[in-house]
Amino acid sequence: MNYFYQEFQENDQVVELSEEESKHIHKVLRKKEGDVIGMLNGKGLQAEGKIIGFTGKKISVQLQNLCFEENDPSGNLTIAIAPTKNMDRFEFFLEKATEIGLGKVVPILSSNSERKVVKEERLEKILVSAMKQSKRLYLPELKELTKFETFLDQDNSECKFIAHCEEEEKRNFVKELDPSKKTTILIGPEGDFSINEIKLALQKGYIPVSLGESRLRTETAGIYASAAFNMK
Repeated sequence: MNYFYQEFQENDQVVELSEEESKHIHKVLRKKEGDVIGMLNGKGLQAEGKIIGFTGKKISVQLQNLCFEENDPSGNLTIAIAPTKNMDRFEFFLEKATEIGLGKVVPILSSNSERKVVKEERLEKILVSAMKQSKRLYLPELKELTKFETFLDQDNSECKFIAHCEEEEKRNFVKELDPSKKTTILIGPEGDFSINEIKLALQKGYIPVSLGESRLRTETAGIYASAAFNMK
């Protein structure tokens, strides 16, 4: 069954899909009235949607067989990560991390960041597409591009980690994880965090961690963090 994204509530009986989703259903999949599709609201609800009508460029569906997953097992994970210069690599991270599971993504602007602008609308579409493809019931929250220092002041996670390349004593990220607690990991740009940024993060209570013996690319580190959190 193909799955589609639309905001809806548990007591909704009929919903109207967006033009984009409606076009894909009607023009690409050639669905017609009476056909049933899968529906996700990105907040734990899934349902079957029986197509009951076409209104202009939008499709209306009748919701049936609703079920709700109250807790998102990966919802406690926030990955605050510097977007890569090559956006294809950052988009690859978003896709795979969504498939694996995480609660929030915060693109951060670091001293050594080579990319200082992101297109949030495009990134949101990638998250939605990955959620539908993997049939995850929760859509990760995407925050706006945020300055590194600003994020540190706003982060209220119980467990805070920073992954960097400087030579210093680091704990094993996997061993430190407790999925029952709100967790943030900071992942820097290709040029790594600056010394001053690392010092500031440590002052704010972030624990330096190792993600293994290899030096990972930014997007690989993000995928690794998501996978490690979901394997605990």
